Amino acid sequence: MFSKRVFEHVKVLLVGAILAPGQRTVTYVLRVMGKPDDRHFQNDHRVRSRAQWPALQGGRILLRGLVLTFVPTGPVVIGIDETIERRRGEKIAAKGIDRDPVRSSRAHLVKASGLRWVSRMLLTPIPWTTRVWGLPFLTVLSPSERYYQERGRAPRTLLDRARQAVWRVQRWLPTRKLVVVGDHTYAALEWLDAVRDAAGVITRLRRDAALYEPAPLRRPRQNGRPRKQGKRLPTLKKVLTDAMTPWITVTMAHWYGARERRVQITSHTAVWYYSGKPGVPMRWVVIRDPEGRFAPQALLATNPQLRPVQILSSFVRRWQLEVTFEEARAHLGVETPRQWSDRATARTTPTLLALYAVVTLMAAHMIGPHPMPVRAAAWYRKTHATFSDTIAVVRQGLWRQCQISTSQAEAHMVKIPRILYERLTETLCYAA
Repeated sequence: MFSKRVFEHVKVLLVGAILAPGQRTVTYVLRVMGKPDDRHFQNDHRVRSRAQWPALQGGRILLRGLVLTFVPTGPVVIGIDETIERRRGEKIAAKGIDRDPVRSSRAHLVKASGLRWVSRMLLTPIPWTTRVWGLPFLTVLSPSERYYQERGRAPRTLLDRARQAVWRVQRWLPTRKLVVVGDHTYAALEWLDAVRDAAGVITRLRRDAALYEPAPLRRPRQNGRPRKQGKRLPTLKKVLTDAMTPWITVTMAHWYGARERRVQITSHTAVWYYSGKPGVPMRWVVIRDPEGRFAPQALLATNPQLRPVQILSSFVRRWQLEVTFEEARAHLGVETPRQWSDRATARTTPTLLALYAVVTLMAAHMIGPHPMPVRAAAWYRKTHATFSDTIAVVRQGLWRQCQISTSQAEAHMVKIPRILYERLTETLCYAA
């Protein structure tokens, strides 16, 4: 990805971003790396704003490494979602006013000023934990409509970018079966029809959607245009209230934040069609809680061959997208950099999100088949490793690469150079 000259600065920024406990500004990273007296610090700033390096190639390399390590066989589940980076300033041209997904609810709308990012993550179980993690490998900026209007260009919607991303991932992994999981934003007939040959999509479905039987076969020498749908089927609202609907009770091992949840499901195949739009064959699944703790939901899968339990378990993985966004803010300093140029703005946040996957990949190679160390205490019984334990293992491995030796007289004494000692103490003292 990088030239030899640029890569020397990239290594400094990468290791420093992992070791830094607070902000991920370039100046703070240089302090952590023991380079506060480097008078050519502007060269590290220019890695993001001026250097030439292909971000798409980095996403392809990272995805292949993640798949080879965590998903060597079976379908590859990709999650796609958006997040808002809260930024202000006149020089940030791509910012806009969007709905804040964290602070908003159905009854209360909260807007935020910032940058909207569309992230693609690999949703896979991690060996040292019992949960599925979302590992970002490609994140792109989705500018506001005002950004395009000021430049005289037609705006690109989220669905346009998502369609391009699905086909790109399919080209990166041509021999693997792809499953794409998204929220209700991606329940659009044109988009589902455009990507169903590249991947199977699982998303939410409106309960009042117009469902039909498949189009009947044409008779020999039949005149007229081919039909796109057959007989109209009852809506999912009627399916919920119909006493004759067969329900199956299943137990989900990981239901969002809960460990286990018993739900009832019913499913069938149909064609979702609306006048003037393409018809999409799919399998729908309706979920309801026998205890009434959440409202009934409906899902669709563009691959009708999937079983209802497979559809439900794949969609539940989507919750890890939000967890990754939150942990990236807490442990990797997303929203803390203060870049202003357009190129640096478009590169910094995707790099920090990809760092989440890089840290996980580094930890997998560091510990190998051994269990992940878990930080526990007498007042906190922690049984499974989290991302904080994962990044701690990577940090320990990076710090040990420095010149540290053990005293021959006393094995519990460790000798470290004074420069390294001052770096460690300064990092701890100024940690946010």
